[in-house]
Amino acid sequence: MTKQDLKIVFFGTPEFAVASLAKLVDGGYNVAAVVTMPDKPAGRGKHLMQSDVKRYAVEKGLPVLQPERLKADDFVDALRAIDADLFIVIAFRMLPEVVWQMPRLGTFNLHASLLPKYRGAAPLNWAVINGDKETGVTTFFLKHEIDTGDIIQQRRIDIADTDNVGIVHDKLMLLGADMVVETVDAIIDGTFKTIPQEELTGGKTPTTAPKIFKDTCHLDWTKSAESVHNLVRGLSPYPAAWNTVDKADKEIQLKIYETARTGKSAVGAVPGSITTADGRIMVACADEYLQINSLQQSGKKRMDYKEFLRGFDLNGLQMK
Repeated sequence: MTKQDLKIVFFGTPEFAVASLAKLVDGGYNVAAVVTMPDKPAGRGKHLMQSDVKRYAVEKGLPVLQPERLKADDFVDALRAIDADLFIVIAFRMLPEVVWQMPRLGTFNLHASLLPKYRGAAPLNWAVINGDKETGVTTFFLKHEIDTGDIIQQRRIDIADTDNVGIVHDKLMLLGADMVVETVDAIIDGTFKTIPQEELTGGKTPTTAPKIFKDTCHLDWTKSAESVHNLVRGLSPYPAAWNTVDKADKEIQLKIYETARTGKSAVGAVPGSITTADGRIMVACADEYLQINSLQQSGKKRMDYKEFLRGFDLNGLQMK
């Protein structure tokens, strides 16, 4: 079988998935259809917004399916009519068994972690939040339990101390696109070998990567500077860590995008207390002061600390 003969249905929604789809299309693979989320109203005008994957697919003239319900008879019938050999899933919803069991060569997923580590919705964020020094991408065949299928391929990258989740996202997006094509080629050639995840756990329960909520993003300055710094990195640029300060009897929310370790002891200072005495924004953690380099007041634009301090006096305030 050649790549032109292998009929693929691609499932995905955000930008992370577009890179892989584009690699397949540009490589001449037979993408018979694309499945993505329905258009959703967004912005003040509530205009319908297409997913990144749909915009690319429409541009390339690929057939697009946008089911509201993945078990709906009309959607399942439409998939069966395509008679695809292989399904590829990247950053999409959890598929029902009636869907992922359909193609004769199976359904594989690209996951942004080194499985079995970080099964779940936010593997990129949690790898950075937890201060990991490396992460990667994994392709694996779907099975009933989420993110537990047999591994086909993996690739690794280092995480620098200065990397935020946006930087890691972009690195893995490109690395993952290459590996998706390699995985398809191995399936076509019949040269792939899978590894059950149970062989890699060492009998331990794998680290999970639960969905990020607003409370997850709230900074706790009673923790170490390293812990706070990693949380900021793991949430930047989106959804961003946050705190509030009280100024003139008004509570103001601040999003914090970039911090730096200072090594300056904060022992004896109240955690969360702010000093700008030397022209920097310094916040006391449990062990040392952390410098805030980039932040945003609610309703304003993102600024570096110098620009921010020209219009907002933080000295002596308390992060809450």
